[in-house]
Amino acid sequence: MGKQLRELRERARLTTEDVGLQLDCSPSTISRMEGGKVGIRRSTLEKLLEIYDVRDAEQISTLVVLAKEGKTRGWFARYGDLPASYSRYIGLESSAIEMRDYEALVVPGMLQTEEYTRALLAASPGESEDAVEAHVKARRERQHLLNRPDQPLQFITVLDESVIRRSIGGPDVMRSQLKHLADMGRARNVTIQILPFSGGAYAGMAGSFAILKFQDAPSVVYAEAMTGDIYPAADDVQRYHDVFENLRAAALSPLESIKLIEDLPF
Repeated sequence: MGKQLRELRERARLTTEDVGLQLDCSPSTISRMEGGKVGIRRSTLEKLLEIYDVRDAEQISTLVVLAKEGKTRGWFARYGDLPASYSRYIGLESSAIEMRDYEALVVPGMLQTEEYTRALLAASPGESEDAVEAHVKARRERQHLLNRPDQPLQFITVLDESVIRRSIGGPDVMRSQLKHLADMGRARNVTIQILPFSGGAYAGMAGSFAILKFQDAPSVVYAEAMTGDIYPAADDVQRYHDVFENLRAAALSPLESIKLIEDLPF
């Protein structure tokens, strides 16, 4: 929501000071709206859209829906130890109807076993036991999206072969994790494809990313980086879609991928 409002403001060639004067509020309030740190009332949204000269009915409807959903307190608010950036991401994820995920290093959070998650987090410097446990519980709840009774999340993932060969937590943890991957790969709403080493270079080698698709809003791309989370601009979303389709084309089929996972000697 905030990301789109910022893009609309920049397209209108206005500063936060310009908008603040017209809304009778401070520039920092505009920045907080655009940073997703505060909710936006419908009356305020309508004034903003008038200032930005937004007239497209579908775009207006989408923004109204996002403003309404943005005020909903997510289940993840129970875990106060979670970083704000992580809470923001799983808030988006909770509203998605489809997720397309490319992972170059580790099993996607949606498909991790608890033991794998703990082993992974234990390798991160500075993580307290309480913080690790909060992440484990939050990740377990995130996975419930795959079993939503009304509309299960459609999850499509492409994994580099290194993901299933890297031993995280030792042989026992990996055997359990790989079995879980193979089992989940047979679910109707989950598709797992492995990108084999034999394929050589391929699109997307720069790093992992996820594309979140929503019922009444534009898709959002999320990418992790050492310096922080990245949400590429709306104009770049199609490029990520194209890269993901190229990855799928280069990967093994879902059935071949499950067979490779089951044949690994852990």
